[in-house]
Amino acid sequence: MTNNPFDMPKTYDFDAAEGRLYDWWEQNGWFKPEVAGPDAKPFVISIPPPNVTGVLHQGHALFVALEDLMIRYARMQGKAALWVPGTDHAGIATQLQVERKLRNEGTSREELGRERFLEACWAWKDEKHSGITGQIRRLGASCDWDRERFTLDEGLSRAVAEAFVRLHRMGLIYQSEYIVNWSPGLQTAVSDVEVEYSEEQGTLYYFKYPLAGHSLDEGPGKGYIPVATTRPETILGDTAVAVHPDDDRYRHLIGSTCLVPMLNRTIPVIHDTYVSTDFGTGALKITPGHDPNDFEIGQRHGLAIINVMNKDATLNAEAGPYAGMERFEARRKLWEDMRAAGLVIKEEPYALTVPRAQRGGEIIEPLISKQWFVNTDGMAALGLAAMRSGAIQIVPERFTKVYYHWLENLRPWCISRQLWWGHRIPAWYGPDGTVFVARSEEEAQEQATKHYGKPAALEQDPDVLDTWFSSGLWPFSTLGWPDDTDDLRRYYPTDVLETGYDILFFWVARMIMQGLLYTNDIPFHTVYLHGLVRDEQGRKMSKTFNNVIDPIEVMDEFGADALRFTLLTGSTPGNDMNLSIDRVRANRNFANKIWNATRFTLANLGRMAEEQRDRGAEGQAVSESLTSDLLTSDSLISETPTLADRWIESRLNHTIAEVTRLFDSYQYGEAGRQAYEFLWGEVADWYIEIAKSQFDAGGDTAWQTAHLLVRVLDQTLRLLHPFIPFVTEDIWQQLRAGALATGVPSGDGDWPEALIIASWPQTGKRTK
Repeated sequence: MTNNPFDMPKTYDFDAAEGRLYDWWEQNGWFKPEVAGPDAKPFVISIPPPNVTGVLHQGHALFVALEDLMIRYARMQGKAALWVPGTDHAGIATQLQVERKLRNEGTSREELGRERFLEACWAWKDEKHSGITGQIRRLGASCDWDRERFTLDEGLSRAVAEAFVRLHRMGLIYQSEYIVNWSPGLQTAVSDVEVEYSEEQGTLYYFKYPLAGHSLDEGPGKGYIPVATTRPETILGDTAVAVHPDDDRYRHLIGSTCLVPMLNRTIPVIHDTYVSTDFGTGALKITPGHDPNDFEIGQRHGLAIINVMNKDATLNAEAGPYAGMERFEARRKLWEDMRAAGLVIKEEPYALTVPRAQRGGEIIEPLISKQWFVNTDGMAALGLAAMRSGAIQIVPERFTKVYYHWLENLRPWCISRQLWWGHRIPAWYGPDGTVFVARSEEEAQEQATKHYGKPAALEQDPDVLDTWFSSGLWPFSTLGWPDDTDDLRRYYPTDVLETGYDILFFWVARMIMQGLLYTNDIPFHTVYLHGLVRDEQGRKMSKTFNNVIDPIEVMDEFGADALRFTLLTGSTPGNDMNLSIDRVRANRNFANKIWNATRFTLANLGRMAEEQRDRGAEGQAVSESLTSDLLTSDSLISETPTLADRWIESRLNHTIAEVTRLFDSYQYGEAGRQAYEFLWGEVADWYIEIAKSQFDAGGDTAWQTAHLLVRVLDQTLRLLHPFIPFVTEDIWQQLRAGALATGVPSGDGDWPEALIIASWPQTGKRTK
């Protein structure tokens, strides 16, 4: 900005403006909720913590833009707007990156040992942390950075231990052998969200399950039961063959005995309504140790559980002659042997849904493993009741059904991971295996001394907790829980949880359940779900397709506002959006349109002020600051606006009302589009053309036009500020300087120091 308040540069320089404005906002404390005063109503969002070692992608850019829009809107409404920032330790992702770095340095996690490896992880975190937070800042995120949290910081680690201990004392945490998603490459259980399912062409293998005491020559239903499977290697772990009780083809065989191919182990023929008579042959091999549905069937029928696989996906001694083979090698060899034994019926191409690890892409193996679990039945009931009571709403509402489906069909939650980086499970084992669950080793030692009658050597459980366990505490642990802090009392429950629809269950539902359990209150009132950001053709962004649109590169070329406005106006709640670079370019041009409209207004205001000063100099002294009574609102404008003036004011009031209504109903994209259409189509392309002739008319008409244009621009910039904060603040500061120099009031009568803390526009106000 030049010293002349009416002289705007010809173009907007986002490179120069964005960093300068962000630093200015932050240094003045305008990101803090306290700026609204002690009596202001709180409005709180806890940021979905991105991986601390991650890099910004378009999904991050969308959620940052959405949440910043909500926060800026609340701040302009006079609320104590608090946006709590933070990052996630990202257990598997970080450990893999550090292990890769160590391999490049010629060493390994095992060579370093746990303590030194964790030191390497913390160093990696410290090195990478500023990367992701710097990128979030670049998007304009008005977080209170003094309240930033990290899921492994001291306070949150204490909260995690407290939560674990409380759940254990309630009898909701336990150790058990159960079916889990096992990653052979990572050598750990992984959560459902870390498993990606791909449609792949596979094979459906049809074979004969021999009936004990009969010959295969007797045919199907007499000498054998025809069965189909997509995973022949798991035949070696079968403990039953199941048929539907109403299937006339096999009903007579219920209670018979079959022989496991190549092992000749006897297993029963059972009946269960889970069996589909339309799949394969209508008979189902049951492998409780390697399939979650079979596990449930096995529990119902009291079947044995046989695990034929090692942790590295090679077969173990239970597989007999196939022990030591890699799982797919064993598949080929077993099928070859079964063919030689006359047990193969046929093979058919079959479309498979294959579970693959999100990290690395290997095929996930359902595996029985001893892990720590949470019994979520009671927690699920709390979560269902909260939603059904209306205490929490989901936007869009259709996802409420998804929420209900997940919580009504919960399985035990596996919370242990065979990793080193993360919250280590707060359980210690005594010499005889007795488990002591405690908040600290000192507390565990007190329990052990009381138990044994003397101090005992304890060993902590080597596993760490699922990252979703700590993330589930995020809304209240970041505010100080389990302590009764000032922040917790004032800012909890939070207002909005904004996140992707793909983690509605994995994160959102768990926050609701844990919030209700630990705080006896909901963690937030509204869940706003956004969709995926896809490329222009609607494809998922992927390195494979070479269609990844890097938000950093987009901001380098077009600025943060252009990207924000494109994402915000292109998205609707719960739906995927297609991102077009041409649209980003067009939205950069929109910023230029606002700039030019304001530049035109200030140029005319400056010219008129100069003329007024010159006239004043002939008869009386006029202040060099151009703030004499001759230039005030009341003395220089007419009581009667023109028809064009009345029309644009009417359209302004309509736009304010509509944009506000759309904001309050979470229709942010449409709100942005309406503000855009008003500024571009009605102000810049229509009213400014009329204003040119009204300025030329001079006198009261010209001043009336100037006052009205200032008001219209001021109010429209306020409407647009949550969408495009940088350019609106820069323009508004220049508009403010010109208006103050001539005594022209803002839309609501005053000019606060910054647009970020200006009030939201109200309808019904008009220039005289």
